[in-house]
Amino acid sequence: MAVPVDGDKSVSVPRKAADAGQSGSTDVAGRAGNGGAPGAGTASRAAGGGPARRWAPWPAPRTVPSLIGTACTLIALVNIASGVFPRFRHSRMHALAEVLPGALGPFAAALAVSVGVLLLFLAHGLKRRKRRAWRAAVVLLPAGAVGELVYRHSPLGALLSLLLLAPLIAHRAQFAALPDPRGRWTPLTNFLLMGAASVGIGLIVVSAHPHRTVGSPGFTARLEHVLFGLVGVEGPVAYRGPADSVVAYTLGSLGLVTALSTVYLALRPEQPAARLGEEDERRLRELLARHGGRDSLGHFALRRDKGVVFSPSGKAAVCYRVVSAVMLASGDPIGDVEAWPGAIERFMETAEAHSWIPAVMGCSETGGEVWTRETGLDALELGDEAVVEVAGFSLGGRAMRNVRQMVKRVERAGYETRVRRVRDVPEAELDRIRRAAADWRGGGTERGFSMALGRIGDPADGDAVLATAHRAEPGHGADQGPYGDLRGVLHFVPWGEDGISLDLMRRDRAADPGLNELLIVATLGAAEALGVRRASLNFAMFRSVLARGERLGAGPVLRGWRATLVFLSRWFQIESLYRFNAKFQPRWEPRFLIFRRGRDLPRIGFAAMQAEGFLTLPRRAAGARPCAHLAPADGEGAPRGAPPAARTPARTGGGPRPLSRR
Repeated sequence: MAVPVDGDKSVSVPRKAADAGQSGSTDVAGRAGNGGAPGAGTASRAAGGGPARRWAPWPAPRTVPSLIGTACTLIALVNIASGVFPRFRHSRMHALAEVLPGALGPFAAALAVSVGVLLLFLAHGLKRRKRRAWRAAVVLLPAGAVGELVYRHSPLGALLSLLLLAPLIAHRAQFAALPDPRGRWTPLTNFLLMGAASVGIGLIVVSAHPHRTVGSPGFTARLEHVLFGLVGVEGPVAYRGPADSVVAYTLGSLGLVTALSTVYLALRPEQPAARLGEEDERRLRELLARHGGRDSLGHFALRRDKGVVFSPSGKAAVCYRVVSAVMLASGDPIGDVEAWPGAIERFMETAEAHSWIPAVMGCSETGGEVWTRETGLDALELGDEAVVEVAGFSLGGRAMRNVRQMVKRVERAGYETRVRRVRDVPEAELDRIRRAAADWRGGGTERGFSMALGRIGDPADGDAVLATAHRAEPGHGADQGPYGDLRGVLHFVPWGEDGISLDLMRRDRAADPGLNELLIVATLGAAEALGVRRASLNFAMFRSVLARGERLGAGPVLRGWRATLVFLSRWFQIESLYRFNAKFQPRWEPRFLIFRRGRDLPRIGFAAMQAEGFLTLPRRAAGARPCAHLAPADGEGAPRGAPPAARTPARTGGGPRPLSRR
């Protein structure tokens, strides 16, 4: 049974059988999943049965862009081969070359190679249904056919280009994806990629005429000839006969294509990625004030380098960032759970409009069930979040002996702690804490995305909690260094009205071991006075594998998987985070990755590592701008663990000590 909920879309209301009778109950989170149908415009996973799919002699329209992109790659390789290798041209039309102007043959070879290089770069855009890639391909394919016919004298090669042109035009409606956000580094990226490809192809062109080369030039001379030829200057390698013109025209055309495409991208108006605007942030804070207690990651949606799409009713929202053509959301949707389907639908529409790969990092089990039910996406368990209930926490007992001893030892060393709301910390001290946290990071890149806020002490985050450790160095008097007696800091963001979620953990690298444990224990001890009843700590990647793999009776596959994770822990904080979290006897809450297809996982993993700060590419922060496909009349404003790092980078960072902050 499906009923309209919140005016967004239909949400399935499963019926549960109780004893001998039936009693209907609404499962707003969709946990039952065994009744009802998903809302309009959504996909559902059939649990068996249903009409059989008919076999069609033609591919489905949605698969045409991928097929054309693959075919375009093959055509591009044929074009390049025909222009580079002289022995590649054989046909009965070879005699036509005698009646063509002498310069046309080398020019056609250059045209074939240039068209092939451009088609090779456009193939990816065609697979992603980009409209601009379609327009360029419609122009380049006839040009490539001319080059095939004139230089290689191959009607078959020309026919292949024209045959690809036919479905490209027939299915032009499929190529409607909007362009990706771009910035000042796009021209440089294009120049480096096109330049590298031109140099590689140029070396093949220069070496493809061994019987017509004068002398025996070495690799350095050939490379020099390529570099000179790309800018239209004659190089040190000489050829006999028409090969000299063919090589010169081909190298010159490759250099011209690289230069023109770079200049075009440099002069094209910049289209920055959307950012979280003030109005969007205000609306998100209102949703968090009413529904923020549902997800410990909710407050991280207020990162200002994220975008946001709202449900039609405005009662729910999904925050995201676009990285390497992956539309990456994090945590559960914000707001009323009954309005989640509307926000999820808007998220999927935005991804569809730009041909981005949709993915969600770190959503809860409830959120994962709603995502998979409403969109047909798949789910993969990433790990577990450690949640400590303040009322049940105590340092007593054998299980807490290690933590108890470390805390006592650090306290005897003279460390003191202070736990306060951010609004109660003086501005001068906040500034010192910010500078210390940045200095102790240990690297030039601020890590974190899905489980990091990216700022400390913002006036809008007055409810956040700061736990600081202090110790005066003996013998230094008033001169305690640039940060005074500050030795460590933990930053927690609000989790509803009675919870906090760990955002950042930093300490002086010269501080004593056990300082992080002291700060967590101090925070939990002060929690009652702050009105806090639960605290979310670090995220443990693949915790269940590590825990079950060391148990008695674990199978060889599980033990092997655990051994792999332990090996990777040399570079990523996997096992160390699990061990650290387990000290505090937490409740484990699973977190999931939502994705569409298995083959998308490498792309999603690469994008997640970029978003979390493990892979850094040069980029510039841009101003807020609404998504191009959304009408301004919407009145909603702009729409705007991970590889072993989902929560790790934000909370633990790199460094020689597994749990020292960056």
